[in-house]
Amino acid sequence: MHRHLKPRDHRVVVLGASPKPTRYAFQAVQMLANAGYQVIPVHPKAHRIEDIPVVASLGAVQGPVHTLTVYVGEDRSRHMLADILRLAPGRVIFNPGSESRPLEQALSDAHIPHERACTLVLLRTGQF
Repeated sequence: MHRHLKPRDHRVVVLGASPKPTRYAFQAVQMLANAGYQVIPVHPKAHRIEDIPVVASLGAVQGPVHTLTVYVGEDRSRHMLADILRLAPGRVIFNPGSESRPLEQALSDAHIPHERACTLVLLRTGQF
């Protein structure tokens, strides 16, 4: 489903987006936006990242989500399980360091595709 969408029609939520340019989550927001994707960064305190409006929580995300890319560790994501399932994303990408067996099992149980991968690598290699 997601790979057949044009970037401008593909909504990507970046959970754990960062306003710090040295962070991979910041680079993902920047690279996704530069490639034309509809990017929705999620960060509890930041208001904008690279001129892109930020939402404070997953609960603030409205509309369909084609890809959820995760940049928070299991200690934080376990508290977001209900919000992630409510979003019903088309797929979830667990970036290095964000792996979570309980969350991955819940996604499998909900028939939501997920993978352990690096969003930056997927984008650079045309596999996003």
